[in-house]
Amino acid sequence: MSNLNLPADNSIKTVRLILGDQLNANHSWYKQKDPSVLYVIAELKQETDYVMHHIQKVCAFFAAMENFASALSKAGHKVLHLTIDQTCEYPSLNGLVVSLVNHYQAQQFEYQLPDEYRLRQQLEQLSKQLACDSRQFQTEHFFLADDELRKYFSAGKHHRMEAFYRKMRKRFCILMDGEKPLGDKWNFDADNRNKLKAQDLAAIPQPLIFANSVVNILARLKRHKVKTFGQTDKELLWPVNRQQALQLLDYFCQHCLPKFGYFQDAMTCRADNLLNKKQWSLYHSRLSFALNSKMLSPQLVVNKALAAYNNSNIQLAQVEGFIRQILGWREFVRGIYWANMPHYQSMNYLEANNQLPEWFWHGQTKMNCMRHAIEQSLEYAYAHHIQRLMVTGNFCLIAGINPDQVDAWYLGIYIDAIEWVELPNTRGMSQFAGGGIVGSKAYAASGNYINKMTDYCNSCHYQVKQSVGDNACPLNALYWHFMLKHQQSFSANPRNKMVYANWQKNTEDKQQQILARAESLLANLNQL
Repeated sequence: MSNLNLPADNSIKTVRLILGDQLNANHSWYKQKDPSVLYVIAELKQETDYVMHHIQKVCAFFAAMENFASALSKAGHKVLHLTIDQTCEYPSLNGLVVSLVNHYQAQQFEYQLPDEYRLRQQLEQLSKQLACDSRQFQTEHFFLADDELRKYFSAGKHHRMEAFYRKMRKRFCILMDGEKPLGDKWNFDADNRNKLKAQDLAAIPQPLIFANSVVNILARLKRHKVKTFGQTDKELLWPVNRQQALQLLDYFCQHCLPKFGYFQDAMTCRADNLLNKKQWSLYHSRLSFALNSKMLSPQLVVNKALAAYNNSNIQLAQVEGFIRQILGWREFVRGIYWANMPHYQSMNYLEANNQLPEWFWHGQTKMNCMRHAIEQSLEYAYAHHIQRLMVTGNFCLIAGINPDQVDAWYLGIYIDAIEWVELPNTRGMSQFAGGGIVGSKAYAASGNYINKMTDYCNSCHYQVKQSVGDNACPLNALYWHFMLKHQQSFSANPRNKMVYANWQKNTEDKQQQILARAESLLANLNQL
């Protein structure tokens, strides 16, 4: 333990491990101060290197871990916070834990159940190898405990989020009027598909950002040659402690929630130019990092949103659209993940095997929608759910990109990306690689969807109304090629009947031109 240089402490009987996404200050572990318990929070090469991450993602987790360790210590707990300078000699978590247990001659090793399959398996195997006893604990974070998931989810089975969401609403009595949903509607999704018009742009609130110094973290990452991508500077704009996360939650409830549902699917690049300021988060909360690191609990977030609704003039459609994401979708994808792992991570129902274009790593493409979404992701480690699903995700789907590569990009680039939430969203919903476990249809779209929901097409190199020719929007030909290629799989779905009927309205010559355009695009994806 040369890098650790730890003094002896015979009072320590239990070593408790806290992972970087287990920063839950309200966990029952911390209700009592026990000098025989040592809490360990460690930066690890294992976690920086299993996939290449956005630099802001690594900085945010390391900064949040350091802040959490400091808060625990100030609260009177015995805490060991280890930087990558100290743990670099350990290629994996296993060696570090074994060294700590041996050093302190601990009688017990305890950990909270990881939310990622790989880490849960790793810690289960490690526990069997230790000379001391081991115990597992719930994270006490989600609405549903681990042992409840099997009541709602089965492996390989298609589940409807809407049915699950209604059960959750009833069970936790959220937005309910007795046995009926408040407002006599379970969801207001039809009201959540509005495009931002010119008169709407000036009212978009500026995002609340922070100025957390990450100079020391950046230096450590450079010293240990941690490979990252994306942009950052010396100050991180994301919340890295509970106090900041609560400020962001309050800001959202006051300034963004009143129009969140109405514009939650909207996208814009025009606001940047008109207002001379970045409009990269619109009315979205940007709470996903705080939630997924567990600085905030979903129960608290939902309760705050409900309180804002009850104490103001916020419309029901706005708060329901937000709560549906937390109580519904977030809990739903977690259930899908655990019901289907580990097989889920290798599913490729559509047998997609094309390579991810090189411009996904720098954003230099003539497709304005893709350039805007990717450049924003590289600059902020963030894009909202429709940008992820219907811009970058849609392109990867209809271009037949290998879902392994899509997973790696999404898992690396977004600050909130942890496998339990990334995998069902990307491989499942976005890429339909699970064959319908998450959604009943593939979320494929032509340029018409982008034109309907955004102002990207107005300043694009390509023409959104055209399907053939060098200047035609690539999404149009790729969409038809994709739908025709998988017609046998998709045609049975009644939601696709109109799609194939519309295809037949084209002349045979036009059909051949569209398919030829698609083949040319697929052969030259790096040149788009």
